[in-house]
Amino acid sequence: MSQGLPENASRELKPGETYKPVMEPGKTYSEVNAWSVTWGIVMAIVFSAAAAYLGLKVGQVFEAAIPIAIIALGLSGAAKRKGALGENVIIQSIGSASGVIVAGAIFTLPALYILQSKYPELTVNFTQIFFSSLLGGCLGILFLIPFRKYFVSDMHGKYPFPEATATTQVLVSGEKSGGQAKVLLFSGLIGGLYDFAVATFGAWSEVFSSRVVGVGEMLADKAKMVFKLNLSAALLGLGYIVGLKYAAIICAGSFLSWYVFIPLLSHFADGQTIAVGAGVTQLLGDMSAEEIFRTYVRNIGIGAIAMAGVIGIIRSSGVIKSAVGLAAKELSGKNKVAVANVRTQRDLPMKIIAVGILICLALVFIFFYVGVVHNLMHAIVGLLIVAVIAFLFTTVAANAIAIVGTNPVSGMTLMTLILASLVLVSVGLSGTSGMVAALVIGGVVCTALSMAGGFITDLKIGYWLGSTPAKQEGLKFLGTLVSAATVGGVIMILSKTYGFTGDNALVAPQANAMAAVIEPLMSGQSVPWLLYGAGAMLTLILTMLGVPALAFALGMFIPLELNTPLLVGGLVSWYVTRSKDASVNAERNEKGTLIASGLIAGGALFGVLSAMLTYFGINFVNPQWVSSHVAEILGICMYALLIGYFIWEILRKNKK
Repeated sequence: MSQGLPENASRELKPGETYKPVMEPGKTYSEVNAWSVTWGIVMAIVFSAAAAYLGLKVGQVFEAAIPIAIIALGLSGAAKRKGALGENVIIQSIGSASGVIVAGAIFTLPALYILQSKYPELTVNFTQIFFSSLLGGCLGILFLIPFRKYFVSDMHGKYPFPEATATTQVLVSGEKSGGQAKVLLFSGLIGGLYDFAVATFGAWSEVFSSRVVGVGEMLADKAKMVFKLNLSAALLGLGYIVGLKYAAIICAGSFLSWYVFIPLLSHFADGQTIAVGAGVTQLLGDMSAEEIFRTYVRNIGIGAIAMAGVIGIIRSSGVIKSAVGLAAKELSGKNKVAVANVRTQRDLPMKIIAVGILICLALVFIFFYVGVVHNLMHAIVGLLIVAVIAFLFTTVAANAIAIVGTNPVSGMTLMTLILASLVLVSVGLSGTSGMVAALVIGGVVCTALSMAGGFITDLKIGYWLGSTPAKQEGLKFLGTLVSAATVGGVIMILSKTYGFTGDNALVAPQANAMAAVIEPLMSGQSVPWLLYGAGAMLTLILTMLGVPALAFALGMFIPLELNTPLLVGGLVSWYVTRSKDASVNAERNEKGTLIASGLIAGGALFGVLSAMLTYFGINFVNPQWVSSHVAEILGICMYALLIGYFIWEILRKNKK
């Protein structure tokens, strides 16, 4: 077994060159056994509960793949299991279903409880949450498998796969000797403690804003122009792996939203006499830059993402057509191609996938008919919406994860809710029944897209390391089942304990946004079609100019403070690889990727620890202090020190 990832793992292959994974394709390794399956199930349960609580409290779902990989590595080390790399990949693959199922569930289904506070006749039960998550997750797996080879192999080196890179570096560190593992461990400790100091102790502000100086405060109030930067170590590392090219495109989209659209809208604030938009009660002049973004500009980003998705579907039509054609041939028995002899290229048979999709869609129909709408026509319509949107946007979700490590699932789900609501109203389903139906449909689609994005990360990890894809694919269903059951129970418990409306309730920001969107649609109020259309036209223009529209649209939709750290990390990557010696640049980039992976891994792992402490009421954050300008200034100083360490560690020579 080779020590560490091959040199050509992350770059495009030269003509005639092939990629050889860490675990040799011609050999058999221990992957699926009682050890890996048991620990995978344990990880799925624990991380589903932790991620659901944190996501509903602050609106952010931490990526479970990296912490699970670290724990798997520690468990195999403590048990002195030799050759455990294949087992650790399976543990990570089963357990990481937790994060994607949680994201799919909490972004939509708590909206049922939120609307129930206004409409007491609206009913919510465990089966709605459980089957939405389970069936959506299974559809996401089945729809993605035919595209595995395209994303992980055919497009080798064309996408950065930031989260997969970090997780792979963690897993492979167990096979490395000496220096590289130490670099990963040390940078992980620094990144983890740095983020832990902010999350648990509030040592300094997590976000730096231009409002700390007088001029910045004036610009924010008068022109609605504000600069924000999240000071997280994990996001800095993520930006390094994404690289300057994509980070710049993402931030260009963000800058268009924050420094063109928001100031432009605010320019007309003085002449506005009525609030515009469904559910909007404030005038533009009374809104902050952040409120204008959430109320108006983000909708332009949603339209841009939707159109980027449509263009992506059109461009992927050849891949989609070949995948569907292969499934049809195998299902009819006309194509009797033997299973690939190479272990690392062996997927579940296409016939099983095709039959699985049909069974899953049949179960979705039964679920809708028996448990949601109780009407044959409405159940058929709901099934068609789920099947078409989930299948078509699968490639979009996978593409987004491959580029920036962030799945725009909430944006795509908002579009799904809008389309589903319009279709359902047109067939006579509205009011509270329509709200429930649209949200359950949205929950299934959201989970399917979340799973598609998350699962492509697992498969890329397996490709780099040399796992058997069919084993990862088969056991992902187990992780989905366990995570769906856990999330359903946790959401119901949290609803009864804290609630999602009123004082001291869980924030559930995405679910509140979904509820705000769906209520006017089902009650005949206005929809911001003009804003969606503007975003769609912008994407068409970007495509004509040759700019990667999805990355740009993601920047428009994701808050500014989460995009700017990517640019900082990308600039670090550019700075340390400016040498005229290509071999020096390659060495520095490899070391930088290790350190960046450590920052991401440490931040993620300590983020889980901080979430658990918060759950048990252990939190030392002083809100008054962390919101002060002094805490922001201290934060930017600490961030500068972190960047200085990052660059110094990359550039310094190792002692021979």
